[in-house]
Amino acid sequence: MDVTAVDLFCGVGGLTHGFESVGIPVAAGIDVDPDCRYPFEANNDAEFVEADIAETSSDEIASLYPNDGYKILAGCAPCQPFSNLNNGRDSEEMEDWSLLREFGRLVRDIQPELVTMENVIEIRNHQVYSRFVDTLFKQGYDISVNKVDCTDYGVPQNRKRLVVLASQIGDISLIDPTHTTYEDRPTVGKTIGGDTLNPIEAGEADDEDPLHRSQALEEKNLERIRQSEPGGTWRDWDDELVLDCHRKDSGSTYDAVYGRMEWDSAAPTITTQFYGYGSGRFGHPEQDRAISLREGAMLQTFPKEYSFLKEDQDEIHYNQIGRFIGNAVPVRLAEVVGESINQHLTHHNVKDRDASRDGTGDEVRDVAQPQRAESPGAESIQ
Repeated sequence: MDVTAVDLFCGVGGLTHGFESVGIPVAAGIDVDPDCRYPFEANNDAEFVEADIAETSSDEIASLYPNDGYKILAGCAPCQPFSNLNNGRDSEEMEDWSLLREFGRLVRDIQPELVTMENVIEIRNHQVYSRFVDTLFKQGYDISVNKVDCTDYGVPQNRKRLVVLASQIGDISLIDPTHTTYEDRPTVGKTIGGDTLNPIEAGEADDEDPLHRSQALEEKNLERIRQSEPGGTWRDWDDELVLDCHRKDSGSTYDAVYGRMEWDSAAPTITTQFYGYGSGRFGHPEQDRAISLREGAMLQTFPKEYSFLKEDQDEIHYNQIGRFIGNAVPVRLAEVVGESINQHLTHHNVKDRDASRDGTGDEVRDVAQPQRAESPGAESIQ
């Protein structure tokens, strides 16, 4: 079928890579960060467009699609304004909060047959999200809103996300969970365990893979992780290692900080600070260090060979690569969205546009007519 996507806020290409893996071509990825160009283009068959969505016209975005075919407009607007980790700041005071509004503008102007948006679940509490869904409703899209536990779909981390699917073709839904049994559940061990990667120490990099490197630890933190059990807490430490914040009532419940992951469980949500031992439960289950940049990428379901660095790049900034990885749509989740779109198109017998035109050149769709949701506030959360 003739269908093409444009990936808004593409970052280093997690969503694009997942789409391409299930046979959905991506014409272009758009992001304001020029540093994303190399990893995006090196790993994907799509053009990187450096642009600010808020300053880009709908015509410019529309011109990226082929002249014929069904259009998919996809994207994950930066989620920090909506996350419960934004330190209590009002989302409307943050520069990124309006980007979802710009996404809605592009939908309204371009009228792509298919739209998908992924973000943190907390986005539902904000007016900009309600307005986005209302835009879809008013444009005649059938809307499916899904609260997703990513482990149900093969992402080895406790990551809860909101996935919106919308179609002008007909009813659309997310595919059923793909990893529902204990044996199928994704784990840290299945992803980065065994002989998958060479062992390294804190502050060391693997000669075979420059991204497989871990931050150095001060001696006190080395002693803390040595006394930490997988899945344990700071309560496992000798008393002199306990931090002052943990002795306070307000900090005593932060059990995961400075913790080790467990081989047989999913990882915590991979954030942009996952490489820091003190940023959460990001200690390696066995080795005395925080997980490496490569391990974080693999837990985000990027392929092991995904290239984030040019071969001649001498300096590696943890905060930059951490941001690339932590902000990405997990590749496996993108595959699930792509598989849902493929299933939707098959269900509605969508044909190539070139083969679906009558003698007058008018398009003929062999699909059901789109069905509106009852109201923008009545969409079901699956």
